[in-house]
Amino acid sequence: MLKIHDISPDLPVLIAGPTASGKSALALEIVAAQGGVILNADALQVFGGWNILTARPMATDMAAADHQLYGHVAYDAPYSVGHWLRDITPLLAGKRPVIVGGTGLYFQALTQGLALIPATPDVLRETADTRRLSEGHDGMFAELDAQTQARIDALNPMRVQRAWEVQQATGLGLAHWQDQTPPPLLPLANTYPIVFDADRDWLAARIERRFHLMIEAGAIEEARAMWPTWNPAHQSSKAIGAPELIAHLEDRLSLEAAIEAAIISSRQYAKRQRTWFRSKMRDWNSHVPH
Repeated sequence: MLKIHDISPDLPVLIAGPTASGKSALALEIVAAQGGVILNADALQVFGGWNILTARPMATDMAAADHQLYGHVAYDAPYSVGHWLRDITPLLAGKRPVIVGGTGLYFQALTQGLALIPATPDVLRETADTRRLSEGHDGMFAELDAQTQARIDALNPMRVQRAWEVQQATGLGLAHWQDQTPPPLLPLANTYPIVFDADRDWLAARIERRFHLMIEAGAIEEARAMWPTWNPAHQSSKAIGAPELIAHLEDRLSLEAAIEAAIISSRQYAKRQRTWFRSKMRDWNSHVPH
């Protein structure tokens, strides 16, 4: 069982885990006991707009400890792991960082380095978006080089699309660019890394309970406020529950059906996270939440 006094107060702390597992609460405990600043490593919590559905820390928690990189990106702006690394770099030199989130790729890039891949033209991204939305991502995956196919998650449409865009724009596969990766900003050996290993049934119950609490906290009103500018192509629109609540507002789903679909989507997302963490974070300190 994790004991905070076992963590050196001089080491940066990394806290990864699936959605609804209690990561933010642990980060607050650590900062309250040892000091530091909480830095967000969740790819959806960086965006403004969807505060409730992305489970950003509540105002009371934000006031209790210094939090950075939450809601600092416009809801309709593009944002990548490269953007996140640039944003977090100056913060690593300040107060002792406690980095918390559920985006495994952010932690991987931070501790293992990120390939410096040239930007892809907007027109190419628009072509890829149209193709993904109209026909799915299997065709793009089939066009990737064999090395890239072997490395990426074939079930993740956005990862496949990104790899396809890179190959089309540069003439070289994503695997080639990954092999040119520079040294990491924060090597894993210089941190105290924690990964949540949550029981599936325990987590499923928490996910369901939390989504109902989100509804009580105003998630429908949040969706109504975002509705006039809703665009499913925005990265922020991937917030779990956002497409379902928009569908409810558009009279395509009843509220009960929207809630059920959002809970199922959240559980599926948590399953993908748990699989990724178990595969990529074997060297981290495992924490079983209760």
